[in-house]
Formats: sequence, C-alpha cells, structure tokens
Amino acid sequence: MFESMLSGMWTGISSTFIPINIVMVLFGCFMGSFIGMMPGLGPITAVALMIPITYGLDPTTGMVLLAGVYYGAIFGGSTASILINAPGEAATVATAIDGYPLARQGKPGKALAIAAYSSFSGGTIGVIMLMLFAPALASVSKGFQSVDYFALMILGLTAVSAFAGKGGFMKAMLMTILGLMLSTVGTDQTSGTQRFTFGSLELLDGIEFLMLAMATFALTEALLLVLKRDESSDSLDPKSIGFKDLKVTKDEFKLIAPTVAISSLLGFIVGVLPGAGATLGSFMSYGMERNLAPKEEQEKFGKGSLRGLAAPETGNNAASTGSFVPLLTLGIPGSGTTAVMLGALVAYGIDPGPRLFVDRPEVFWGVIMSMYLGNVFLLILNLPLIPYFARLLAIPRVIMIPAILFFSLMGVYLVTFNSFDIQMMVIFCVAALLLRLMNMPMAPLLLGFILGGLMEDNLRRGLAIYDNSVSFMWERPLTLGINIATLVVLFFPLIRSSIKGLFSKKAAV
Repeated sequence: MFESMLSGMWTGISSTFIPINIVMVLFGCFMGSFIGMMPGLGPITAVALMIPITYGLDPTTGMVLLAGVYYGAIFGGSTASILINAPGEAATVATAIDGYPLARQGKPGKALAIAAYSSFSGGTIGVIMLMLFAPALASVSKGFQSVDYFALMILGLTAVSAFAGKGGFMKAMLMTILGLMLSTVGTDQTSGTQRFTFGSLELLDGIEFLMLAMATFALTEALLLVLKRDESSDSLDPKSIGFKDLKVTKDEFKLIAPTVAISSLLGFIVGVLPGAGATLGSFMSYGMERNLAPKEEQEKFGKGSLRGLAAPETGNNAASTGSFVPLLTLGIPGSGTTAVMLGALVAYGIDPGPRLFVDRPEVFWGVIMSMYLGNVFLLILNLPLIPYFARLLAIPRVIMIPAILFFSLMGVYLVTFNSFDIQMMVIFCVAALLLRLMNMPMAPLLLGFILGGLMEDNLRRGLAIYDNSVSFMWERPLTLGINIATLVVLFFPLIRSSIKGLFSKKAAV
C-alpha cells in the first residue's frame, strides 16, 4: 500500500508540476478567492463559471483548475463574513459569529490573517489525510445509510448549544426550530404537495438560502449600526491598517493550534460523508470547540474569540478537501459543488469510482497533489491583500451602510432575478431585527434551515426502509453510536460542570 501511494504521489507530482497546470492552479485559486469574496457568490457559482473554460483543456488540467476554484472560493468566502457580516455561502455562516465582532473591535487584519492561516492549515492537513486514507475512507462512507445521515444531522443540530450564552440555550433551540419550519416551505419533492405557500407561486420552490442569510445577517447588521449609532468605523484611519496588523503572536498561535488540529480532523471526516459538505463541517467544528473550550474561553465566543474564528475556518476547508473522497473514489458528489465537478468529469468521458485509481491515476493523483500547491498559492495571494480588504471597515458609516444594503439586495436579485425575493428579504430583515433586539441568535436559525431539507429526506427514506418504525435509531450500531455521541455533546456542559463541582467539594473537604 505504501509503495502504491508513493507511486501515486510521483504520478501526481509529474502531472501537476508542469507549466500549464501550475498556471491553472494559480488562476483557479485567484478566481475562486475573488468570486468567493463577493457576497452572494459561493463555490458552486465559481466552479460553474469556470466549466466552459475547461472544455478545451486536458482532463487533468481541467480538474486541477476546477479544484483550485473550489477550495479558493471556500478560502476567500470568509472575507465578506468577517468584514461586513454578509455570509453569502452557508459554509461561512459560522465564521461570521466571531470573525465580525473581532473586526468591529478594530482588528480586521488579525481576523482575516487568522482565517487565512486556519484555512491553509485545514486544507493542508485535509490533503494529507486525503492522500493517506482515501481508499479506506471510501469504504466507510459507502457503508453510511439514510438513517445514519439523519442521526448525523441531529448531531449537527446539537451545535445550537455552541451559539447559546449563559441562559440562552432555549433561545438558540427556538431559533433552530424556526429554521426547521422555514425549510419546509415549498413543494414536497416526493408527493408534490404544496406546503405553507399560501397560494403564492413564488414560494413553490421554497425560500432561498442566500436571501435568508443576507436578510438575517448583512441587512440586519446594517440597520443595527444605525439604531445603535456605532461610529467605531468612522474612527478607523485607513492608513493605520497595514501589514503590522496581520501579526499573530506566539501565544495566539499556541491558543489556536489545538483548535486547528481537532477541527481539521473533524471537518475532514464530515466532508468524506456524501451530502454533508463544508457547511456541516464548519458548524460541527465550531460546536465542538465551543463545548471543549475552558470556561473563560467559552465566555469569549460570539464576542470575537480567536478559537471561535479558527474552528469553522479550519473545519470548512478540511471538509471541502474531504468531499473529494466520495467524488473521486465512489463517483458520489459530497456537496453541490462537487456535483458540478462530477458533471465535468463525465463530460471528459471519465467514470469516477474505484477504477479511477487504476484507469486514470494522473487525474486522481494530479488533483490531490495540486491541492498542496493550491494551498500555498492561496496563502501567498491572500495575505498581501488583507490590509486592503481590512480598510473596508474604515469607510465612514454614511457610505458603508448604504453600500451593504445595495450589494445585499442586488446580490440576491442577480442570483434569483425575482423581485418577490427582495420583498421577502425586507420582511425577514424586519423580523430578524426584532429578534436581534431581543438577543435571539441568528446562526441557529440558518443551521436549522440548512439541515432541515436534508433531515427530512433522510428520515423519509429511513422510515420507508424500516416500515415507518423509529427502531432504526438504535438497531444499527453506527446509528446508535452517532446518537450516543449526540447525547454526550448535548449534555457535555452539564457533565463538565457537575464533575468540576464534585472536585471542588472534595478539595474543600
């Protein structure tokens, strides 16, 4: 096995490190980062836009380009989330929770730098694990059934505890339930039944994620800046933001190092599972870190925690790398973006699956080895630009707030081309503003909305297999193990506080 891996690595190196492929990796990373930074445009859009360019290219060159665009868009997607609280892609929602407050504290350069270092680390560790364990992990992901995915979604929803401050767990749970309710709006794909559309044709396809994300984060934040009269951005001098602000101290690196290691592993494992993707990887990484962090660090989450920023950024990049395992080894897309890439492989006449190792090793190993190069390019491309991105926060409020409103509204309209979505966006914005004034967290709402459709589909398939019985929750060992993990995560804060109280009583005696 070790010899075959070395042989494959050499094949990948010889395929990747030729001038045309190096240029394509660099071009893909640049375009992916640029498109990913724009609110409303995510990796799916970025990859789809690059598909026509690949038609005249060699298969290895084309896939290397698309892979660079994919993880470049994930890498760059954090910029809008951190600077203007506008997560246009689901995978960067968790990044905004601590990234935006850190930027508002006058540390936009540090926030973007930590995001860049975390993304680089997560992507690089993910590539190493992809290279070492792809064949074995393919068999594991193949063994997952619908009931296991449903249990995994429940585990993902337990991350609501990570968004709850002291006494805020019920608020986070209520917002999660609201998100699940919103995910049911539209036409049931199985029965064709219209649900909660109120006779409106525009709601037949459901609620757009981008519209909901922009309404609850970007638009609401702009209005809160007006209501709270926060003039912190006006006090920032554009010339004061430079390369010195990118410095991350030795103590800060020590602080986030364990977070990066744990989130890389967790994110990659989640990414390996078909249908999970970078979104669930980022949320679960954030939730895990929030629960594992010491009490003094937990209190910083949601207020600009470095660990809270590093965890989702590491997790989503590791997960995006892991999603190549089911794509290349099983021919199963792990996310919407890899589904587009699967179409590109088929268009080249390549059948992704177990035979790809043997039939087209230059494509398989070329994509893997290009990721090493791509992660280095992304760091080199993004770090020098961070001072210029950070200066966005130095724009006066009288210009910044209308700009956020304009780009949010136009970003949604240019994606949907539907004025009804703009009207719905305003309604959701007003509702979200009222909820924010009552200190209700928005991230659990989006988490419930994202996972709602996936949970429903997998639950329906599981019930069909088990004759409408919920016994699947404990009959399959894998499902039972995931459910036990869910209970542990859910009650971990209570267990930890109980153990801590017990030890403190013994110490007192």
